[in-house]
Amino acid sequence: MAPILDKRPAGPRDVTRPLSNADLSGPALRTFFRIADAWQLTTSEAMRLLGEPPRSTFFHWKRAGTGELSRDTLERISYVLGIYKALQVLLPEPEAADGWLRRPNAAPLFGGQPALQRMLSGNVADLYLVRQYLDAQRGG
Repeated sequence: MAPILDKRPAGPRDVTRPLSNADLSGPALRTFFRIADAWQLTTSEAMRLLGEPPRSTFFHWKRAGTGELSRDTLERISYVLGIYKALQVLLPEPEAADGWLRRPNAAPLFGGQPALQRMLSGNVADLYLVRQYLDAQRGG
Protein backbone atom coordinates (compact mmCIF):
# COMPACT_ATOMS: atom_id res chain seq x y z
CA MET A 1 0.00 0.00 0.00
CA ALA A 2 1.34 3.43 -0.95
CA PRO A 3 1.96 5.98 1.80
CA ILE A 4 -0.80 8.53 2.34
CA LEU A 5 1.57 11.48 2.22
CA ASP A 6 4.20 11.89 -0.44
CA LYS A 7 7.48 12.45 1.41
CA ARG A 8 9.49 13.25 -1.72
CA PRO A 9 11.00 16.72 -1.76
CA ALA A 10 9.28 19.18 -4.05
CA GLY A 11 11.27 20.01 -7.12
CA PRO A 12 11.18 19.98 -10.87
CA ARG A 13 9.32 17.05 -12.36
CA ASP A 14 10.95 14.82 -14.92
CA VAL A 15 8.89 15.82 -17.97
CA THR A 16 10.00 12.71 -19.86
CA ARG A 17 7.82 10.46 -17.70
CA PRO A 18 4.01 10.48 -17.67
CA LEU A 19 2.20 11.99 -14.71
CA SER A 20 1.39 9.42 -12.04
CA ASN A 21 -1.58 9.25 -9.68
CA ALA A 22 0.69 10.73 -7.02
CA ASP A 23 1.48 13.71 -9.27
CA LEU A 24 -2.20 14.36 -9.97
CA SER A 25 -3.70 13.66 -6.55
CA GLY A 26 -2.90 16.88 -4.69
CA PRO A 27 -4.08 19.28 -7.41
CA ALA A 28 -7.14 17.10 -8.04
CA LEU A 29 -8.15 17.09 -4.38
CA ARG A 30 -7.66 20.82 -3.92
CA THR A 31 -9.73 21.52 -7.03
CA PHE A 32 -12.46 19.09 -5.97
CA PHE A 33 -12.85 20.72 -2.56
CA ARG A 34 -13.07 24.20 -4.10
CA ILE A 35 -15.83 22.95 -6.39
CA ALA A 36 -17.56 21.20 -3.48
CA ASP A 37 -17.58 24.53 -1.62
CA ALA A 38 -18.97 26.38 -4.65
CA TRP A 39 -21.70 23.75 -5.02
CA GLN A 40 -22.35 23.78 -1.25
CA LEU A 41 -22.05 20.01 -1.06
CA THR A 42 -22.62 18.33 2.27
CA THR A 43 -19.92 16.04 3.59
CA SER A 44 -21.95 12.97 2.61
CA GLU A 45 -22.55 14.34 -0.92
CA ALA A 46 -18.85 15.09 -1.40
CA MET A 47 -17.88 11.67 -0.09
CA ARG A 48 -20.37 10.00 -2.42
CA LEU A 49 -19.00 11.84 -5.46
CA LEU A 50 -15.50 10.67 -4.49
CA GLY A 51 -16.62 7.04 -4.29
CA GLU A 52 -17.26 6.90 -0.54
CA PRO A 53 -13.78 6.80 0.95
CA PRO A 54 -13.53 6.14 4.70
CA ARG A 55 -14.47 9.26 6.69
CA SER A 56 -10.99 9.54 8.18
CA THR A 57 -9.44 9.44 4.71
CA PHE A 58 -11.93 12.01 3.39
CA PHE A 59 -11.19 14.44 6.22
CA HIS A 60 -7.44 13.91 5.81
CA TRP A 61 -7.76 14.75 2.11
CA LYS A 62 -9.85 17.80 2.92
CA ARG A 63 -7.52 19.06 5.64
CA ALA A 64 -4.19 18.32 3.97
CA GLY A 65 -5.23 18.78 0.34
CA THR A 66 -3.06 15.83 -0.51
CA GLY A 67 -3.00 12.05 -0.53
CA GLU A 68 -2.51 9.44 -3.22
CA LEU A 69 -5.78 8.80 -5.00
CA SER A 70 -6.88 5.69 -6.82
CA ARG A 71 -7.53 5.75 -10.53
CA ASP A 72 -11.28 5.53 -9.79
CA THR A 73 -11.21 8.60 -7.52
CA LEU A 74 -9.16 10.58 -10.05
CA GLU A 75 -11.67 9.64 -12.76
CA ARG A 76 -14.54 10.81 -10.56
CA ILE A 77 -12.81 14.13 -9.89
CA SER A 78 -12.11 14.53 -13.59
CA TYR A 79 -15.83 14.21 -14.36
CA VAL A 80 -16.72 16.67 -11.58
CA LEU A 81 -14.20 19.15 -12.98
CA GLY A 82 -15.66 18.73 -16.48
CA ILE A 83 -19.20 19.24 -15.15
CA TYR A 84 -18.10 22.36 -13.31
CA LYS A 85 -16.34 23.76 -16.37
CA ALA A 86 -19.29 23.05 -18.67
CA LEU A 87 -21.66 24.78 -16.27
CA GLN A 88 -19.40 27.83 -16.13
CA VAL A 89 -19.50 28.05 -19.93
CA LEU A 90 -23.25 27.41 -20.28
CA LEU A 91 -24.29 29.59 -17.34
CA PRO A 92 -21.75 32.42 -16.94
CA GLU A 93 -23.39 33.74 -13.76
CA PRO A 94 -21.75 31.82 -10.89
CA GLU A 95 -24.97 31.57 -8.87
CA ALA A 96 -26.83 30.06 -11.84
CA ALA A 97 -24.01 27.66 -12.70
CA ASP A 98 -23.52 26.48 -9.13
CA GLY A 99 -27.27 26.23 -8.46
CA TRP A 100 -28.07 24.23 -11.61
CA LEU A 101 -27.19 20.92 -9.95
CA ARG A 102 -29.94 21.24 -7.36
CA ARG A 103 -32.75 22.47 -9.62
CA PRO A 104 -35.27 19.98 -11.04
CA ASN A 105 -34.41 19.13 -14.64
CA ALA A 106 -36.95 18.08 -17.28
CA ALA A 107 -34.35 16.46 -19.55
CA PRO A 108 -35.07 12.72 -19.98
CA LEU A 109 -31.71 11.86 -18.40
CA PHE A 110 -32.88 13.38 -15.11
CA GLY A 111 -36.60 12.53 -15.12
CA GLY A 112 -37.56 15.77 -13.41
CA GLN A 113 -34.99 15.30 -10.65
CA PRO A 114 -31.95 17.51 -10.04
CA ALA A 115 -28.75 16.50 -11.82
CA LEU A 116 -27.05 16.15 -8.44
CA GLN A 117 -29.39 13.28 -7.57
CA ARG A 118 -28.17 11.41 -10.66
CA MET A 119 -24.56 12.22 -9.79
CA LEU A 120 -25.00 10.88 -6.26
CA SER A 121 -26.04 7.40 -7.44
CA GLY A 122 -22.52 6.25 -6.63
CA ASN A 123 -21.78 5.10 -10.17
CA VAL A 124 -18.94 6.67 -12.14
CA ALA A 125 -21.11 6.15 -15.23
CA ASP A 126 -23.66 8.64 -13.92
CA LEU A 127 -20.98 11.31 -13.54
CA TYR A 128 -19.99 10.53 -17.12
CA LEU A 129 -23.60 10.87 -18.34
CA VAL A 130 -24.06 14.26 -16.68
CA ARG A 131 -20.78 15.44 -18.16
CA GLN A 132 -21.78 14.10 -21.58
CA TYR A 133 -25.18 15.82 -21.34
CA LEU A 134 -23.57 19.17 -20.54
CA ASP A 135 -20.97 18.80 -23.26
CA ALA A 136 -23.79 18.14 -25.75
CA GLN A 137 -25.58 21.28 -24.54
CA ARG A 138 -22.39 23.19 -25.26
CA GLY A 139 -22.39 21.78 -28.79
CA GLY A 140 -19.39 19.54 -28.16
